[in-house]
Amino acid sequence: MTYLLALIAVVTVAVLCWKAFGPEKAAGPAQHTRSPRNKVLGPDDDPEFLWRISRQHRDGDGPTDR
Repeated sequence: MTYLLALIAVVTVAVLCWKAFGPEKAAGPAQHTRSPRNKVLGPDDDPEFLWRISRQHRDGDGPTDR
């Protein structure tokens, strides 16, 4: 029973230390100031891609699969 309580205490201290001094704190605020354009976008989330598809559809330049 004593070992179980000691294990719970060690895990609790480890979690609290991780929350207080984890990698988010070590990186500083520079990591959170990245522009959203740096993240990878899928084609359905990319505004430029959607604009080109819309323009092709509107102008009739799209592929003719039908």
